[in-house]
Amino acid sequence: MTDFKDKAKGLKDKVVGEAKETYGKVTNDVKKEAEGKAQKAKGAVEDKLGDIKK
Repeated sequence: MTDFKDKAKGLKDKVVGEAKETYGKVTNDVKKEAEGKAQKAKGAVEDKLGDIKK
């Protein structure tokens, strides 16, 4: 994947992860909150991978 695609995918995962985490907190859904945190972390890694490939 190109560095731009990695960064874009990382941004998408961070945003979706944040939404899932917030939804989990609001609805007291621990599983959804954990999924969101994991997806945010995955997005951060993809974002950094895009930086490294530059």
